[in-house]
Amino acid sequence: MTDALIQPVQRSEALVDDMRSADVSQGFCVWWLGQSGFLIKAPGGVLLFDPYLSESLTKKYARTDKPHTRLSELVIEPGLLDMVDVVTSSHNHTDHLDAFTLNPLREACEGLTIVVPEANRAFAADRLGMQSDELTVLDAGKSIEVGAFTLHAVPAAHNELDTDDQGRHKYLGFVAQFDAGGRRCGVYHSGDTLRYEGMAEAVGQWPIDLALLPINGNKPERRVAGNLFGDEAAQLAKDINAGLVLPCHYDLFAFNTETPDLFVQSCESLAQPHRVPKLGERVDIMIES
Repeated sequence: MTDALIQPVQRSEALVDDMRSADVSQGFCVWWLGQSGFLIKAPGGVLLFDPYLSESLTKKYARTDKPHTRLSELVIEPGLLDMVDVVTSSHNHTDHLDAFTLNPLREACEGLTIVVPEANRAFAADRLGMQSDELTVLDAGKSIEVGAFTLHAVPAAHNELDTDDQGRHKYLGFVAQFDAGGRRCGVYHSGDTLRYEGMAEAVGQWPIDLALLPINGNKPERRVAGNLFGDEAAQLAKDINAGLVLPCHYDLFAFNTETPDLFVQSCESLAQPHRVPKLGERVDIMIES
Protein backbone atom coordinates (compact mmCIF):
# COMPACT_ATOMS: atom_id res chain seq x y z
CA MET A 1 0.00 0.00 0.00
CA THR A 2 1.13 3.56 -0.63
CA ASP A 3 0.19 7.00 0.60
CA ALA A 4 -1.36 7.64 -2.84
CA LEU A 5 -4.28 5.37 -2.02
CA ILE A 6 -7.59 6.94 -1.00
CA GLN A 7 -7.74 6.69 2.79
CA PRO A 8 -10.91 5.86 4.74
CA VAL A 9 -12.10 8.46 7.20
CA GLN A 10 -12.02 5.70 9.80
CA ARG A 11 -10.92 2.10 9.57
CA SER A 12 -10.31 -1.11 11.49
CA GLU A 13 -10.95 -0.89 15.25
CA ALA A 14 -12.02 2.77 15.10
CA LEU A 15 -14.65 1.85 12.52
CA VAL A 16 -15.88 -1.07 14.62
CA ASP A 17 -16.13 1.21 17.66
CA ASP A 18 -18.23 3.64 15.61
CA MET A 19 -20.52 0.84 14.47
CA ARG A 20 -21.01 -0.47 17.99
CA SER A 21 -21.70 2.96 19.49
CA ALA A 22 -23.96 4.32 16.73
CA ASP A 23 -27.39 5.30 18.04
CA VAL A 24 -30.24 3.75 16.05
CA SER A 25 -33.06 4.68 18.43
CA GLN A 26 -34.45 7.22 15.93
CA GLY A 27 -33.56 5.51 12.65
CA PHE A 28 -30.69 3.49 11.20
CA CYS A 29 -27.08 3.93 10.11
CA VAL A 30 -25.11 2.94 7.02
CA TRP A 31 -21.38 2.74 6.31
CA TRP A 32 -19.81 2.44 2.84
CA LEU A 33 -17.06 -0.20 2.98
CA GLY A 34 -15.90 0.16 -0.64
CA GLN A 35 -17.11 -1.03 -4.05
CA SER A 36 -20.72 -2.22 -3.43
CA GLY A 37 -20.28 -3.08 0.23
CA PHE A 38 -22.58 -1.34 2.74
CA LEU A 39 -23.24 -2.19 6.36
CA ILE A 40 -26.69 -1.33 7.71
CA LYS A 41 -27.20 -1.10 11.46
CA ALA A 42 -30.89 -1.22 12.36
CA PRO A 43 -32.49 -1.44 15.81
CA GLY A 44 -33.00 -5.19 15.40
CA GLY A 45 -29.77 -6.29 13.75
CA VAL A 46 -26.95 -5.74 11.27
CA LEU A 47 -27.13 -6.39 7.53
CA LEU A 48 -24.08 -6.36 5.24
CA PHE A 49 -24.63 -5.96 1.49
CA ASP A 50 -22.12 -7.47 -0.97
CA PRO A 51 -18.82 -6.91 0.85
CA TYR A 52 -15.42 -7.17 -0.85
CA LEU A 53 -12.82 -6.78 1.90
CA SER A 54 -9.68 -8.49 0.66
CA GLU A 55 -6.88 -8.25 -1.91
CA SER A 56 -7.91 -11.41 -3.76
CA LEU A 57 -8.62 -9.80 -7.14
CA THR A 58 -5.50 -7.64 -7.04
CA LYS A 59 -3.39 -10.75 -6.39
CA LYS A 60 -5.24 -12.87 -8.96
CA TYR A 61 -4.76 -10.39 -11.82
CA ALA A 62 -1.36 -8.96 -10.83
CA ARG A 63 0.51 -10.41 -13.82
CA THR A 64 -2.23 -10.19 -16.44
CA ASP A 65 -3.34 -7.67 -19.05
CA LYS A 66 -6.20 -6.62 -16.73
CA PRO A 67 -4.51 -5.70 -13.43
CA HIS A 68 -6.89 -4.83 -10.61
CA THR A 69 -4.81 -1.96 -9.27
CA ARG A 70 -6.33 -0.61 -6.07
CA LEU A 71 -7.24 3.06 -5.72
CA SER A 72 -8.34 2.92 -2.08
CA GLU A 73 -7.05 1.48 1.15
CA LEU A 74 -8.82 -1.55 2.60
CA VAL A 75 -11.37 -0.22 5.09
CA ILE A 76 -11.46 -3.17 7.47
CA GLU A 77 -10.46 -6.80 7.79
CA PRO A 78 -13.68 -8.83 7.52
CA GLY A 79 -12.97 -10.81 10.67
CA LEU A 80 -13.39 -7.64 12.74
CA LEU A 81 -17.06 -7.37 11.72
CA ASP A 82 -18.28 -9.84 14.33
CA MET A 83 -21.66 -8.12 14.76
CA VAL A 84 -23.15 -9.02 11.36
CA ASP A 85 -26.36 -11.06 11.28
CA VAL A 86 -27.04 -11.26 7.53
CA VAL A 87 -24.75 -10.85 4.50
CA THR A 88 -25.76 -10.84 0.83
CA SER A 89 -24.09 -11.77 -2.43
CA SER A 90 -26.09 -10.40 -5.35
CA HIS A 91 -24.16 -12.41 -7.97
CA ASN A 92 -21.09 -14.55 -8.53
CA HIS A 93 -18.46 -11.95 -9.47
CA THR A 94 -15.66 -11.99 -6.93
CA ASP A 95 -16.13 -8.40 -5.79
CA HIS A 96 -19.59 -9.55 -4.64
CA LEU A 97 -18.84 -13.19 -3.73
CA ASP A 98 -15.36 -13.30 -2.22
CA ALA A 99 -14.28 -16.31 -0.19
CA PHE A 100 -11.51 -14.26 1.44
CA THR A 101 -14.20 -11.91 2.76
CA LEU A 102 -17.10 -14.21 3.50
CA ASN A 103 -15.22 -17.06 5.16
CA PRO A 104 -13.59 -14.80 7.79
CA LEU A 105 -17.05 -13.31 8.37
CA ARG A 106 -18.46 -16.80 8.89
CA GLU A 107 -15.79 -17.50 11.48
CA ALA A 108 -16.36 -14.21 13.29
CA CYS A 109 -20.17 -14.12 13.27
CA GLU A 110 -21.99 -16.89 15.06
CA GLY A 111 -25.17 -17.86 13.21
CA LEU A 112 -24.38 -15.70 10.16
CA THR A 113 -26.96 -16.01 7.36
CA ILE A 114 -25.53 -15.80 3.83
CA VAL A 115 -28.11 -14.93 1.17
CA VAL A 116 -27.37 -15.69 -2.49
CA PRO A 117 -29.45 -16.04 -5.67
CA GLU A 118 -31.02 -19.49 -5.85
CA ALA A 119 -29.53 -19.91 -9.33
CA ASN A 120 -26.05 -19.48 -7.84
CA ARG A 121 -26.37 -21.80 -4.84
CA ALA A 122 -24.04 -24.55 -6.11
CA PHE A 123 -21.40 -22.11 -7.38
CA ALA A 124 -21.43 -20.09 -4.16
CA ALA A 125 -21.24 -23.19 -1.96
CA ASP A 126 -18.27 -24.49 -3.94
CA ARG A 127 -16.41 -21.17 -3.76
CA LEU A 128 -16.99 -20.84 -0.02
CA GLY A 129 -16.36 -24.51 0.80
CA MET A 130 -19.83 -24.90 2.26
CA GLN A 131 -22.69 -27.34 1.91
CA SER A 132 -25.32 -25.91 -0.42
CA ASP A 133 -28.03 -26.22 2.22
CA GLU A 134 -26.02 -23.95 4.52
CA LEU A 135 -26.82 -21.03 2.22
CA THR A 136 -30.09 -19.10 2.22
CA VAL A 137 -31.39 -18.55 -1.30
CA LEU A 138 -33.76 -16.16 -3.05
CA ASP A 139 -35.05 -15.66 -6.56
CA ALA A 140 -36.60 -12.60 -8.16
CA GLY A 141 -40.16 -12.02 -6.99
CA LYS A 142 -39.64 -13.91 -3.74
CA SER A 143 -39.12 -12.77 -0.15
CA ILE A 144 -37.69 -14.21 3.05
CA GLU A 145 -37.61 -13.28 6.72
CA VAL A 146 -34.09 -13.29 8.19
CA GLY A 147 -33.98 -12.13 11.79
CA ALA A 148 -35.05 -8.49 11.95
CA PHE A 149 -35.01 -8.14 8.17
CA THR A 150 -37.37 -9.00 5.33
CA LEU A 151 -35.48 -9.37 2.05
CA HIS A 152 -37.29 -8.99 -1.26
CA ALA A 153 -35.43 -10.01 -4.43
CA VAL A 154 -35.77 -8.06 -7.68
CA PRO A 155 -34.00 -8.79 -11.00
CA ALA A 156 -30.72 -7.10 -11.92
CA ALA A 157 -29.36 -6.81 -15.48
CA HIS A 158 -25.57 -7.19 -15.61
CA ASN A 159 -25.75 -6.68 -18.61
CA GLU A 160 -28.76 -8.89 -19.32
CA LEU A 161 -31.56 -10.32 -17.23
CA ASP A 162 -29.66 -13.60 -17.20
CA THR A 163 -31.35 -16.75 -15.92
CA ASP A 164 -30.41 -20.40 -15.52
CA ASP A 165 -32.13 -23.29 -17.29
CA GLN A 166 -34.89 -23.19 -14.67
CA GLY A 167 -35.59 -19.50 -15.24
CA ARG A 168 -34.00 -18.35 -11.98
CA HIS A 169 -32.16 -15.03 -12.03
CA LYS A 170 -28.37 -15.08 -11.69
CA TYR A 171 -28.21 -11.36 -10.83
CA LEU A 172 -30.37 -9.83 -8.12
CA GLY A 173 -31.04 -6.62 -6.30
CA PHE A 174 -32.40 -6.66 -2.76
CA VAL A 175 -34.95 -4.52 -0.93
CA ALA A 176 -34.43 -4.91 2.81
CA GLN A 177 -37.29 -3.92 5.10
CA PHE A 178 -36.97 -3.53 8.85
CA ASP A 179 -38.45 -1.53 11.72
CA ALA A 180 -36.69 1.71 12.69
CA GLY A 181 -37.76 5.07 14.03
CA GLY A 182 -41.27 3.85 14.76
CA ARG A 183 -42.12 2.60 11.25
CA ARG A 184 -41.23 0.12 8.53
CA CYS A 185 -38.15 1.23 6.54
CA GLY A 186 -36.79 0.11 3.18
CA VAL A 187 -33.27 -0.01 1.70
CA TYR A 188 -32.67 -0.93 -1.94
CA HIS A 189 -29.30 -2.38 -2.94
CA SER A 190 -29.39 -2.87 -6.69
CA GLY A 191 -26.39 -5.14 -7.05
CA ASP A 192 -24.63 -4.66 -10.38
CA THR A 193 -27.15 -3.61 -12.99
CA LEU A 194 -28.21 -1.60 -15.98
CA ARG A 195 -31.73 -0.22 -16.14
CA TYR A 196 -34.32 -2.45 -17.74
CA GLU A 197 -38.00 -2.07 -18.61
CA GLY A 198 -40.15 -2.28 -15.51
CA MET A 199 -37.27 -1.87 -13.07
CA ALA A 200 -38.64 1.19 -11.29
CA GLU A 201 -42.03 -0.48 -10.93
CA ALA A 202 -40.45 -3.66 -9.54
CA VAL A 203 -38.55 -1.74 -6.86
CA GLY A 204 -41.09 1.02 -6.26
CA GLN A 205 -43.74 -1.32 -4.87
CA TRP A 206 -41.98 -0.79 -1.52
CA PRO A 207 -41.22 2.56 0.13
CA ILE A 208 -37.48 3.19 -0.29
CA ASP A 209 -35.80 5.32 2.37
CA LEU A 210 -32.33 4.65 0.99
CA ALA A 211 -31.08 3.49 -2.42
CA LEU A 212 -27.53 2.18 -2.97
CA LEU A 213 -26.71 2.35 -6.68
CA PRO A 214 -23.60 1.82 -8.86
CA ILE A 215 -22.31 4.69 -10.98
CA ASN A 216 -19.27 3.30 -12.84
CA GLY A 217 -21.17 2.99 -16.10
CA ASN A 218 -21.17 0.61 -19.03
CA LYS A 219 -17.99 0.86 -21.13
CA PRO A 220 -17.24 -2.19 -23.31
CA GLU A 221 -13.55 -1.29 -23.55
CA ARG A 222 -13.18 -2.23 -19.88
CA ARG A 223 -14.06 -5.83 -20.83
CA VAL A 224 -16.32 -6.20 -17.83
CA ALA A 225 -20.08 -6.18 -17.48
CA GLY A 226 -21.43 -2.68 -17.00
CA ASN A 227 -23.52 -0.72 -14.56
CA LEU A 228 -25.60 2.42 -14.38
CA PHE A 229 -23.88 5.70 -15.16
CA GLY A 230 -24.24 8.47 -12.58
CA ASP A 231 -27.10 10.19 -14.37
CA GLU A 232 -28.95 6.88 -14.77
CA ALA A 233 -28.54 6.14 -11.05
CA ALA A 234 -29.91 9.57 -10.19
CA GLN A 235 -32.93 9.08 -12.47
CA LEU A 236 -33.65 5.62 -11.09
CA ALA A 237 -33.51 6.97 -7.53
CA LYS A 238 -35.96 9.70 -8.52
CA ASP A 239 -38.27 7.22 -10.23
CA ILE A 240 -38.47 4.95 -7.18
CA ASN A 241 -38.99 7.99 -4.90
CA ALA A 242 -35.89 7.19 -2.84
CA GLY A 243 -35.61 9.27 0.31
CA LEU A 244 -31.83 9.34 -0.17
CA VAL A 245 -29.43 7.78 -2.69
CA LEU A 246 -25.77 6.91 -2.18
CA PRO A 247 -23.43 6.02 -5.08
CA CYS A 248 -21.11 3.02 -5.15
CA HIS A 249 -18.94 0.76 -7.34
CA TYR A 250 -16.17 3.27 -7.98
CA ASP A 251 -12.79 4.26 -6.47
CA LEU A 252 -11.67 0.66 -5.98
CA PHE A 253 -9.98 -0.50 -9.20
CA ALA A 254 -8.23 1.87 -11.58
CA PHE A 255 -9.52 0.19 -14.75
CA ASN A 256 -13.18 0.30 -13.69
CA THR A 257 -14.11 3.54 -11.96
CA GLU A 258 -15.79 6.91 -12.43
CA THR A 259 -16.05 10.11 -10.46
CA PRO A 260 -19.35 10.90 -8.71
CA ASP A 261 -19.57 14.28 -10.48
CA LEU A 262 -22.22 13.29 -13.02
CA PHE A 263 -24.24 11.58 -10.29
CA VAL A 264 -24.16 14.69 -8.12
CA GLN A 265 -25.03 17.06 -10.98
CA SER A 266 -27.92 14.84 -12.07
CA CYS A 267 -29.31 14.46 -8.55
CA GLU A 268 -29.18 18.23 -8.11
CA SER A 269 -30.99 18.86 -11.40
CA LEU A 270 -33.68 16.32 -10.44
CA ALA A 271 -33.98 17.59 -6.86
CA GLN A 272 -33.16 14.04 -5.74
CA PRO A 273 -31.76 13.87 -2.19
CA HIS A 274 -28.29 12.38 -2.32
CA ARG A 275 -25.00 12.12 -0.51
CA VAL A 276 -21.51 11.00 -1.55
CA PRO A 277 -20.12 9.17 1.48
CA LYS A 278 -16.43 8.70 2.14
CA LEU A 279 -15.01 5.27 2.81
CA GLY A 280 -15.74 4.24 6.37
CA GLU A 281 -18.00 7.21 7.01
CA ARG A 282 -21.24 6.79 8.95
CA VAL A 283 -24.43 8.14 7.40
CA ASP A 284 -27.30 8.52 9.87
CA ILE A 285 -30.79 8.04 8.47
CA MET A 286 -33.26 9.72 10.79
CA ILE A 287 -36.83 8.51 10.41
CA GLU A 288 -39.86 10.71 10.80
CA SER A 289 -42.70 8.42 11.84
